[in-house]
Amino acid sequence: MIDEAQVVCALAARAIVPDTSQRRAIAALVTLLGARTRRNWFGHAQTARGVQSVYCYGLPGRGKSLVVDTVFELAGCAKRRIHFHEFLREMNRRLVDEARGDDRLGSVSRQWLAGVELLCFDEFHVHDIADAFLIGRFLDIALKLGTRVVLTSNYAPRSLLPNPEFHERFQPTIERIEQRFTVIHFDGSRDYRFGGEQTERPRFFAPLDKASGDALRRIFLRYEGEDTLRPRTLCASGRPLKARAAGKALAWIDFDELCIASRSHLDYLDLAERWQGLIVDRLITHWLARPQTLQRFAWLVDILYDRKRALFIASDQPIAAALDGLEGAHDLSRTQSRLAEMQARAYPNPLDSAALSPEVTTCPL
Repeated sequence: MIDEAQVVCALAARAIVPDTSQRRAIAALVTLLGARTRRNWFGHAQTARGVQSVYCYGLPGRGKSLVVDTVFELAGCAKRRIHFHEFLREMNRRLVDEARGDDRLGSVSRQWLAGVELLCFDEFHVHDIADAFLIGRFLDIALKLGTRVVLTSNYAPRSLLPNPEFHERFQPTIERIEQRFTVIHFDGSRDYRFGGEQTERPRFFAPLDKASGDALRRIFLRYEGEDTLRPRTLCASGRPLKARAAGKALAWIDFDELCIASRSHLDYLDLAERWQGLIVDRLITHWLARPQTLQRFAWLVDILYDRKRALFIASDQPIAAALDGLEGAHDLSRTQSRLAEMQARAYPNPLDSAALSPEVTTCPL
């Protein structure tokens, strides 16, 4: 069992002094982890009466994931932390394989939750009615099984699934969250991802000229050999993806292949699982005015950030300035916040200590 002092000490080691909302979250999380479980008549584990799961929401960079991840690392129970995109992919794959029955979603949810005492969802959001149905049923089952659930989100519960055409159909799940979760608003003024000391070796380059091209070449050769510096066709989610080059740890791909072509978050999950870093080249920033392209770029950044992958970008103008004032993608402020951190010294570069995979999978031509 952990206490609040342990969490505060762990944060202090990272030079973080928790503010008021962060302390409220720490207290709620420690209470949740310390709750005893009992078995009901059906043999399901249930947390003690009155102890609630935890829902943390607020603007990007306010320390939601920082606090939850710190508590998660200290927790000694059977636990799982998962990004929402990854969860949806996994659930949909299991649903495809599940035998037909009256309640396939319920059956898959129970299988998924088997043995999990603490479940942390990072970047919880609901924009699609199909996802809303899935997550509503899943949360019902998780709470009935007594799973301790922690959600972090940019959205207050009542702002989930904001589309007025579908919002009312998600209202029962929203009410369940408000009833069964301790809801904590992270309302601090500081965005922890901005203002960090910049890395000595730049990761983002502009404009697109010989200097930026040479910089990307040096980055690739720093981690991969000359023999891999050649075009190849990779596989992402079973579909071909043209790359300028790809080694065992780093892939170098043009922006139009990644975000203008018809790609989804499933492609980016695949890339993040197979490479420790990604070079995104030839990003022409006016392309970001297209909502679908902007959304794909936001997904790409989210997934690479969540997996703590290295990201290098060459664009025709600085990416931060290009994103200012744009609309058309969900949670774009989170993307901007994460891009700021990904350029900072404190953001890890896994390429420096990568356990290299033995081979690179390519698609047949």
